[in-house]
Amino acid sequence: MNISDVAKKTGLTSKAIRFYEEKGLVTPPVRSENGYRSYTPKHIEELTLLRQARQVGFNLDECRDMVQLFNNPQRHSADVKAKTLQKVAEIEAHIAELQTMRARLLDLAASCPGDNGAECPIINDLAGCCKR
Repeated sequence: MNISDVAKKTGLTSKAIRFYEEKGLVTPPVRSENGYRSYTPKHIEELTLLRQARQVGFNLDECRDMVQLFNNPQRHSADVKAKTLQKVAEIEAHIAELQTMRARLLDLAASCPGDNGAECPIINDLAGCCKR
């Protein structure tokens, strides 16, 4: 199977597939005599796992771990679950940070008259100063 076929089956671009190969995230494909990459169904599975893991927030190192777990017949589902729950905790912490940022921005916006004057409580607050 060539790279364009793999791209269609996985929903990834050829560029993304080559990137994942370059980073060592997938099993290297066999090269034919003409130098073209030749992919197997296992590559489709690895690349599909990568695409979907990226979609739910796993970074490249975490994706590498997931592919290694996928390829390890001795893996424990507890390890996969632990990595997944760790990612959930990170996302929850990020959501909390975003909610705090949102609340602060709304408070700042509420403090500003939003008129044509130069005085802006938002700028003053962010700069840590008072009226000038």
